[in-house]
Amino acid sequence: MMLSAIVLTKNEEAVIEDCLNSVKWADEIVIVDNGSTDNTLKLAKNFNPKIVHSPPENSFADHRNLGAKAANGDWLLYVDADERVTPELKEEIFSLIANCLPCKGELLIAQPVAYAIPRKNIRLTKVLYHGGWWPDYVLRLMKKESLEEWQGELHEQPVIKGKTGYLKEAFIHFSHRGSFEHKLQNTIKWSKIEAEKMLLANHPPMTITRFLSAMAREFYKRMIKYQAFRDGTEGVIEAFYQVFSVFITYARLWEMQNSKEKISCSK
Repeated sequence: MMLSAIVLTKNEEAVIEDCLNSVKWADEIVIVDNGSTDNTLKLAKNFNPKIVHSPPENSFADHRNLGAKAANGDWLLYVDADERVTPELKEEIFSLIANCLPCKGELLIAQPVAYAIPRKNIRLTKVLYHGGWWPDYVLRLMKKESLEEWQGELHEQPVIKGKTGYLKEAFIHFSHRGSFEHKLQNTIKWSKIEAEKMLLANHPPMTITRFLSAMAREFYKRMIKYQAFRDGTEGVIEAFYQVFSVFITYARLWEMQNSKEKISCSK
């Protein structure tokens, strides 16, 4: 059976070669690019991929759906530019596909048609196993015929017809790229999207109590429930950063709510 590796990109020149090297064994590489202005596509062309251009206004679910549409493989493996497929994961995927029976009739019920893959998250230069970062399963390997579509703007998920299984070997996920500047840029981008979603869902007006409650819940989850301190200094820094990230999201929500009120009052 043929496997297509689908990679989403936008200005990923610093990481794209390592990513594509980790999936060059696939029968086909499909790149879905969201308007790169750096050398991402120039570097990617060394791997002879099929390149699909996705409009800037598209969501991540739209990007992934375009990748599935362009892919020729019986199986689809979605890999983000900051992720790596290890040799061990590659061998597990090879073994799984080689031993997969045709999913027809009653076999469709008994046999998984999609697989969640764990991720080892490298944050602040090392893999974090506490604080809620392990195991971090993502549903990324699936039979193309069993994928209905990807849905969701921020935390998109595939809709699968059939049973889902779990792999043992993990992606390596470089979620922190060497500086807090990159981390802050992502926080600014994603917090706006999350705040907009909460605003559209008519979240109650933000108050001091709600700010403190949200931050306390995040601190409890990271430091107490999932014991982030067991990862040492990196774990503690990451836990406090997540509390900060929650604060920024709700602060942006507060800003949007107040802007909305001012607009309503002016009318």
